[in-house]
Amino acid sequence: MLVFRLVFGLLLVASVLCFAMYIGTNQVAWRQRGILVLKWTLLAALGFFAVLILERLALLL
Repeated sequence: MLVFRLVFGLLLVASVLCFAMYIGTNQVAWRQRGILVLKWTLLAALGFFAVLILERLALLL
């Protein structure tokens, strides 16, 4: 659980830094990197919550 929170937090920080670099430099590459990192962050979150839900369902059965 702690590892997931750490990875999730670092991915969010990386995304925010990429967007800050985009604002500072107006280079489209930084915005694209920020969006890409944000997508991976959301996928990681969805995967984590899917595992939590499946664990709860397994306990009910």
